[in-house]
Amino acid sequence: MLEVKNIFAEYIDSAGRIVKAVNDVSFDVPEGRLFTLLGPSGCGKTTTMRSIAGLERPVSGEVNVNGTPVYSSPSKVFVPPNRRNFGMVFQSYAIWPHMNVFDNAAFPLRVGKRKYSKQEIEEKVTRVLNVVGLDSFAGRDATMLSGGQQQRLALARALAMEPKLLLLDEPLSNLDAKLRERMRFEIKRLQRELGLTTVYVTHDQGEALALSHEIAVMSEGRIVQIGSPRAIYERPGSPFVADFVGLTNFVDAVVEQSDSADGLYHVSSEIGPFSAFSKEALARGDKVLISIRPENIELSETPLEGSNAMEGKVDQKVFLGEYTDFHVKIGERSLLARAHPSLQTRVGQTLYARMNPQKCNSIKE
Repeated sequence: MLEVKNIFAEYIDSAGRIVKAVNDVSFDVPEGRLFTLLGPSGCGKTTTMRSIAGLERPVSGEVNVNGTPVYSSPSKVFVPPNRRNFGMVFQSYAIWPHMNVFDNAAFPLRVGKRKYSKQEIEEKVTRVLNVVGLDSFAGRDATMLSGGQQQRLALARALAMEPKLLLLDEPLSNLDAKLRERMRFEIKRLQRELGLTTVYVTHDQGEALALSHEIAVMSEGRIVQIGSPRAIYERPGSPFVADFVGLTNFVDAVVEQSDSADGLYHVSSEIGPFSAFSKEALARGDKVLISIRPENIELSETPLEGSNAMEGKVDQKVFLGEYTDFHVKIGERSLLARAHPSLQTRVGQTLYARMNPQKCNSIKE
């Protein structure tokens, strides 16, 4: 449905230097899927979205929708943003304060290139307000809505156009934590029910993992990994991805030998010898960085059997309600492990740890 090919975009900074904001970015979004651009501030994700929307003109590349170019540097095509028929919702909802809810949602239909009758506008707006749960607020002043309701109104206004593509740029960043969590479910429900092809921009890993069919992690203007939420989280392809998406422990290690044919290797490390998984083939002597998620370290006050079982001491611990974070010192390293709050081992006491070899992810250096 959406095809982004080799997009390059740049700007001139305050010192007059050329900065490459987007550097050779390519990806495809199938029809009806939600694709997320995830990365820290300044990584190029918003510039990429604005290039898709037509709000930025890239230096080169192509953007095609259903096989039709809306931007192509080789063919010298640039379709203005108002003719692309994309719905857009940004961090600032841009709600018109002098209009009520109905008029805000109807605005793009009244000012767009295509002319709709009064009845058509009434039907379309009523339908989208019903979809986002604001049908009973149609006559209310937009300024009287809560933050979550204003966010849904911005969505309704974008949906009223029946867009080919929905673009969402940090739409939840102005909401408090609980409301943000609720709105994740709302956006996911709407996107799935309506089958909207969506590109979502965020720096929030939780949002990306909760909402997406596929995620592109960006850093310094480039896409460093594309994959499903589970693949990005469980099989990060670089230290940056492992560190940026969720919490992890990094352990330096050296490959000693292959463990079996299922991607497992014996490694020596600062926490002792253990087994780890690698997607790519490794050779004896290869230096690797092992990423181990805190929730994948099993803890017990009694010795544990099996692979990757180790003994350590509680260095620190923090009670966080639904779980407790333990810093367990094994050898010369302290590893972060996440356990059920029923485990109440005190600082300084012995604690036994076990790590599933398949969950110890090797990243070749």
